[in-house]
Amino acid sequence: MPETQNAAKPNVILINCDDLGYGDLACYGSPVNKTPVLDRLAAEGIRFTDFYMASPVCSPSRGAMLTGCYPPRIGFGSFDGRWVLFPGQPVGLNPVETTIAALLHRAGYATQIVGKWHCGDQPEFLPTRHGFDAYYGLPYSNDMGRQNTGGRQSAGDTYPPLPLLRGEEVIQEQPDQASLTERYVEECVRFIRVNAARPFFLYLAHMYVHLPIYAPQRFLRESVNGPYGAAVACVDWAAGVILHELRRLGLEENTLVIFTSDNGSRDRGEGGSNAPLRGTKGTTWEGGQRVPCIMRWPGRIPAGGICRELVASMDFHPTLAALAGAAIPADRMIDGLDLTPLLFAGGQVSSPRHTFFYYRLNTLEAARHGRWKLHVRKADQAIAELYDLEADPGESVNLYDRQPEVVRELTALMDACRSDLGDEAAGVAGRNVRPIGRVDHPDTLTHYDPNHPYIEAMYDLKDRG
Repeated sequence: MPETQNAAKPNVILINCDDLGYGDLACYGSPVNKTPVLDRLAAEGIRFTDFYMASPVCSPSRGAMLTGCYPPRIGFGSFDGRWVLFPGQPVGLNPVETTIAALLHRAGYATQIVGKWHCGDQPEFLPTRHGFDAYYGLPYSNDMGRQNTGGRQSAGDTYPPLPLLRGEEVIQEQPDQASLTERYVEECVRFIRVNAARPFFLYLAHMYVHLPIYAPQRFLRESVNGPYGAAVACVDWAAGVILHELRRLGLEENTLVIFTSDNGSRDRGEGGSNAPLRGTKGTTWEGGQRVPCIMRWPGRIPAGGICRELVASMDFHPTLAALAGAAIPADRMIDGLDLTPLLFAGGQVSSPRHTFFYYRLNTLEAARHGRWKLHVRKADQAIAELYDLEADPGESVNLYDRQPEVVRELTALMDACRSDLGDEAAGVAGRNVRPIGRVDHPDTLTHYDPNHPYIEAMYDLKDRG
């Protein structure tokens, strides 16, 4: 470790994948995807079995992770009626919200995001307005550019060219997606080298495995799971490069590495898997929101741990603040809880989190408390289903009629949640919610120019995520 770095403030590298499912890594049971680097990361750190993102889709999931709040609390339940943010929308992460990056920046950290942002593409909402010193990447999903739709007319036909940003400036339109991850990794290595002598926070937000999947030829040749497996292997390779750089610079002992995914896999025949969980991306079944999570910090987090406690991405916010000695604003409510005792015990003590609420848009659909999960709604339909997630993670045996006391307990917790955060289906407005950010005159970051020398004038795959 460089002598000038403050050992009391660990470096933090947060790697977040896009649509990677619970069963997509070998260390989580995949029989088809090769992930030797991430398997080793788990063996050298801690692997979580019951880790949740706060939404089954990307924009609310990412906003929640960064702010430590359930999506409805920050106005991220929906986006003028849409599930996620789209190019040129007038809404995004309110500048008054405090992200992990802002907390660590104030504590003396260098901060950078590389990859997908998806919390708003207007200048007021970009990462550089939310605590990141630098940004390099796509402001939203990789299917939100000019793309072959196979003759189908849709709103996507009018998307502007996909923008690649450095800071707040578009530096390329319609980039070659097959080479983009390699460019992301190069940017990560550059950031680590430049900031090796000071504490840093690096957020690598992969575009993989969101559709369309353009994977490098090397990984396509080696994959036994088609383009999907190639994309997973590329994510694994990227982690290997970053870990190699940490070793080369002597930074391993003072760097916490976190690996996770923004929501579950689509699991619709493209090669992804949420096994053994039920449901997919976009649903509040376990497969929509329970995702892989691995953390490694040599010498501080015991190696080889498997944590079966209930934890959530919102907990990163207060946990990283505690590790960095950063002050959390006292003028607002957050939903995250400090996990440091759990991490340092290798996952072998109780989690501070006992309850988790599952929102789809602004509707409360389910709640987990301990081992029990109660479902009360799926989309427009009321349901009454109770599952023992310890015995039945696949949510296959409904115990609603056999456990009336458990149902009453979870119903009371959900009633309190509705009062706090709201529930659109129940007609309840939350008492403790804050507004989404909004601008008056939105515009897209790019506009199609038929004379522009695009390297990819139109992406040739039809797939959309």
